[in-house]
Amino acid sequence: MRIYKNIIIKSILLIGTLCSFSSIGQAYERIVILYAPVSEIVKQLVGEKVVVGVTRTDLVFKKVYKVGSHLRPNLELIKAIRPDLIIAGSKRAYPEKMESRFSADFFRYDPTSIEDIFKQIRQLGDLLQVQPKSEQIITQLKNKLKQVQPLPDQPKVVYEISERPLRVAGKPSIMTAIIEYAGGLNMIDTNKKHVVISTEIVVDINPDFYIYQDGPMNKNPRPPIERSYFKPLRSKIILVDQYLFSRPGLNVIDAIVKLNQIFKEQL
Repeated sequence: MRIYKNIIIKSILLIGTLCSFSSIGQAYERIVILYAPVSEIVKQLVGEKVVVGVTRTDLVFKKVYKVGSHLRPNLELIKAIRPDLIIAGSKRAYPEKMESRFSADFFRYDPTSIEDIFKQIRQLGDLLQVQPKSEQIITQLKNKLKQVQPLPDQPKVVYEISERPLRVAGKPSIMTAIIEYAGGLNMIDTNKKHVVISTEIVVDINPDFYIYQDGPMNKNPRPPIERSYFKPLRSKIILVDQYLFSRPGLNVIDAIVKLNQIFKEQL
């Protein structure tokens, strides 16, 4: 098995040596993306040709090397691909000490607010030398946000990330940013992205809306109304797609508009 692995890596090295792209007006030629939410942004900024590696959950770039997950990237494979830029997520997922293993430049994409998303799109535009494109993307996103309508009241919200254990969105999370921009209030004020919480606290809060997601972090969740411990809840229950609501990419603006419409229809 190890022999085959070595053959694959040597083949990648050979391909990396033989293949090149025009560098005219182009800051980087071999980009590896270790955080899928940023992929659509990169694609809109510089296209597909300069991206050579992504994580296995990345659905944007399909014809490039898969380099593991964002939490457990295959460092040997990444090194073999020889990137000149690595775009990673949080320091928890990709510690700073790992940067020294590569000669590539690094960019961290880890926004927790809508303003952060705009700021980091602009930073990527500067880094990739495509400032006009980044400004165009930001303008389009801000125009889409104009679809958000004022609500008669501010609904109280709890956002479930996973059923087992019961984990909800805390204050510094993109889910909270979506809720607030849509006109709601996240009732979990803890200064953590993900908060393990007791069912009793949720019942005591009794939010106007209980949002739960379906996706890799919450596979096949039971509807809250079917859980015995949530019988006292009088909340409106909303099921959302994790990929739309939990990933801090271009999808976030669509999530805000969608949630605002739900609030407006059900308040």
